[in-house]
Amino acid sequence: MKRILWTISAAMATLGVVAAAVVTLNLRGEAELPAAETLVLSPALAARGEYLARVGNCMACHTTQGGAPFAGGRGIETPFGVVHSSNLTSDAAHGIGGWSSAEFWRAMHHGRSKDGRLLYPAFPYPNYTHVTREDSDAIYAYLKTVPPAAEPNRPHALRFPYSTQAALGVWRALFFAPGAIEPDAAQTAEWNRGAYLVNGLGHCTACHTPRNALGATTDAKAFTGGLIPVQNWYAPALNAASEAGVSQWPTDDVVALLKTGVGPQGSVLGPMAEVVFRSTQYLSEADAQAMAVYLQALPPHEPAAVAVSNPPASALERGAKVYEQHCAQCHGEQGGGEPGAFPPLKGNRAVVLGDPTNVVRVVLQGGYLPATAGNPRPHGMPPFQHLLGDEEIAAVATFIRNSWGNRAPAVGTIEVYRARERRGL
Repeated sequence: MKRILWTISAAMATLGVVAAAVVTLNLRGEAELPAAETLVLSPALAARGEYLARVGNCMACHTTQGGAPFAGGRGIETPFGVVHSSNLTSDAAHGIGGWSSAEFWRAMHHGRSKDGRLLYPAFPYPNYTHVTREDSDAIYAYLKTVPPAAEPNRPHALRFPYSTQAALGVWRALFFAPGAIEPDAAQTAEWNRGAYLVNGLGHCTACHTPRNALGATTDAKAFTGGLIPVQNWYAPALNAASEAGVSQWPTDDVVALLKTGVGPQGSVLGPMAEVVFRSTQYLSEADAQAMAVYLQALPPHEPAAVAVSNPPASALERGAKVYEQHCAQCHGEQGGGEPGAFPPLKGNRAVVLGDPTNVVRVVLQGGYLPATAGNPRPHGMPPFQHLLGDEEIAAVATFIRNSWGNRAPAVGTIEVYRARERRGL
């Protein structure tokens, strides 16, 4: 009897939360369509919108491999199921050809579709809500010039109850509020521009911030790093010198990393390589500089130190043999690498991250820098997933994390196995 009463109470509480969510949404005015305005579409406005769409990396999610640009259909895996991106072409039936600029702005700012339906935050409107109406209108003007593609939008494949608008309403009531980024009068115009780009269209916190069990981020943990759900790459903290912080770098080095994928003090791999390839390499010099200035000024937040014990001698010995056979000819016997070609492993903070996921993934799948205008023919690292077993990969990862002055926790075979299992390797 007590169990039945508890179940009924829980159900009533859930309904109460849903009702509260609906009230909250109405109070915020999210269901109201912005006032219609006459937008004069022009080549200049569309060109500006094309640049801004690149800054937001819109094509990456809204284009399938080999598909028409912005025709949607790409499956975005989440812990709750698959969300399929929508058609953003000028097609009137399936794209945004029949949308007004006000309806497009509501999607960007409020996370609502043309018909008022709540959108899933796989579309990063928690960040895009900060985009100005003027920039939203420019992106809209550009998308109206994209050739129409008669590609129907694919239904999402989310598990119950995450597939319901009620559940999404609760999520939004808990974790989302539309808003704008107000300029900080105490900071420079360049810093404020960087803050707008990083936190808005750049949506950097979408990856570089940990997510809770319901897939939400919080401002309190912004930029502190986290495992990207389902993709299972670790996005290192942007406010920690021990991870991916750039506060001590020359600003020009940060700009180089954003625009070319390589810099004197580091390079990009994994999901960040795609971001540079599709988005940040196209930044104007002024915007790249502004983002660099903002990222360098992030308040430092170093993660708690991890206790490191000496790895077993047998693992180091085995790892040294694997390294000598497969790694030393590029990265050097002493892990020094080759400037401009192969990154050093000695003193490389990406190698000694507390979370070894990225090291294991690179050994398994290889590492590939993005081809950019500033670095058109980058070197790459081949995959070793078919050549080395789990024990060998764990041993060589442990070896490079604990040689030449490096110091980090050993890597176990279970971590390699999980990396293979998560990606079907």
